[in-house]
Amino acid sequence: MRTYHLTSFGCQMNEHDSERMKGMLESLGLSEAPARSQADVILFNTCSIRESADNRFLGHLGEAKRLKAEDPARVVGVGGCWSQSLKERVFEQFPFVDVAFGPGQIPKLAEFLTSESLTAQGYFEFEGFSGHLPMKREREFQGWVQISVGCNCVCAYCIVPSTRGREVSRAPTDVVGEIERLAADGVREVTLLGQNVNSYGRDLRGDQRASFAELLAMVDSVEGIDRVRYTSPHPKDMREDVIRAHAELPALCEHIHLPLQSGSSRVLKAMRRTYDRGRYLDRVAMIREHVPDCALTTDVIVGFPGETEGDFEETLEVVEQVGYDSAFTFVFSPRRGTPAADHADQVPHAVKRERMERLVDLVQRKATERSQRFVGRTMEVLVEGPSRTDPSRLRGRTRHNKTVNFTGAAQAGELADVEITSATSTTLAGEEPLLSRLG
Repeated sequence: MRTYHLTSFGCQMNEHDSERMKGMLESLGLSEAPARSQADVILFNTCSIRESADNRFLGHLGEAKRLKAEDPARVVGVGGCWSQSLKERVFEQFPFVDVAFGPGQIPKLAEFLTSESLTAQGYFEFEGFSGHLPMKREREFQGWVQISVGCNCVCAYCIVPSTRGREVSRAPTDVVGEIERLAADGVREVTLLGQNVNSYGRDLRGDQRASFAELLAMVDSVEGIDRVRYTSPHPKDMREDVIRAHAELPALCEHIHLPLQSGSSRVLKAMRRTYDRGRYLDRVAMIREHVPDCALTTDVIVGFPGETEGDFEETLEVVEQVGYDSAFTFVFSPRRGTPAADHADQVPHAVKRERMERLVDLVQRKATERSQRFVGRTMEVLVEGPSRTDPSRLRGRTRHNKTVNFTGAAQAGELADVEITSATSTTLAGEEPLLSRLG
């Protein structure tokens, strides 16, 4: 039996795409190899958002080159945003690559593998959603569901519009149909995916037209789905109807990821984010009003070109004021083909690192403070498996997307009531009462 090995980099959308690739490959009769050196087909699903992902990928690609030299019959394939950004240049720079394809061309991988082609092939035009493809899920009780692709925003630092194209929404009947099939297959938690999920539906017409809030209500009504999440939204499109949905829909989790990027209105304008500090904080206030216990998480970029100490202090002020439950923090790295890459006023690396340290210290302090509100409460936890740090304990997530390590007898995929006994900035600890299991 032929075998494959797939390495995935980047965002949740790539995780979704990789699960589709695996399902498609196994439907063709290939089995997953435990190591790259044991595979007949070596695949990479790539990311172009940050330079670190590029560098890690290129290191892995070097190993694939060596393995291909040892066995020329091996197939090396590169998919995802990095591949899309280079297109045919992939073959010029890496002539040992056999097939390259963009995020909207996953089915073409199967077409190539089942063809008699003796030449390298590239596929870079978006043709449709991959929801019809088989999927090999990492966990049987959790599923990714793509509701849109592409992005119409023009953020100065972001390469996504050039790699995933203009925004296209998937018909709500297709989305709900896929989720119904997932529920029938044992999935209890779904995460809706898009580059900008809450602008969903604006390109739909006729009887398929639906807003993001309306789609959330449709998904909430699917029998068997206990939890609904989504990522990533844009602050400019975070409307009151979506926020109210978090308070009104039983399955929609009490967690909103609201990317800040910078607390300085001047920097936000340079980033082309289309909101300012005041508008962002208005959205936070609306969330706190309608869903007081909601977990708020964010993204912050440190050292965007032209960022002054004063600008950075404004970011710290917003982080202090909002009190995020967690944050993904990034040092700005210029991406080829983006306006920000050509800015003359790049911030020195040492300055970016020093600011990053101050930001991370503040984020962790506020996250620790926020986590204390869970101590003493009994929280519903979806069990994911054994704890990574102590196999004798279990690990799962609350509806607030907080990781919990706890003692108990629950099985992976079950919902357990856990009494929270302690909390850090990143995790909760607790115990599942025996009586709850016996009852």
